Amino acid sequence: MPPDSLPLPSTRPVVKRTARAIILDGDRLVLIKRTKPGLAPYWLTPGGGVEDEDAGVLSALHREIDEELGGKIVDPVPAFVDTVEHIAEDGSHGVKVQYFFVCRLASMDLDRRHGPEIDEPCGSYEVVRVPFTRMGLASVEIVPLTLRHYLDANIEGVLGLLGPDLG
Repeated sequence: MPPDSLPLPSTRPVVKRTARAIILDGDRLVLIKRTKPGLAPYWLTPGGGVEDEDAGVLSALHREIDEELGGKIVDPVPAFVDTVEHIAEDGSHGVKVQYFFVCRLASMDLDRRHGPEIDEPCGSYEVVRVPFTRMGLASVEIVPLTLRHYLDANIEGVLGLLGPDLG
């Protein structure tokens, strides 16, 4: 059978897309320590859902960094994609695709933070920095687990994505 007549694999509908930033500030990784009532704290990269008003995933990334950190980033480079089963707010089943970009922090003013996480918090959102080393990564519970494993296995490669020879 010729390659162009092979059946395509079935795909699951994408019901949510997010843009997340692996932000480096010097030799430290910027994370959000998330604490919800009744749950153990966890750490995640800044970012969130791609909204209809966003021109695209990168536009959503910049908007989310402004909302969650009052910040600006430079040199965003695609680094990692995570796909998980997801039930959308309307009840539809499919997958959530999270696009992770490695970038550098240009500025941050926590007094400028805004958006639902800040205006109507469920628990706390604390901005923290951890050394971008294996020991630094092991000191916190980064979610999703696939990202934690990716970062642990690829510290040098992630740093290389911001090298001058890639841009």
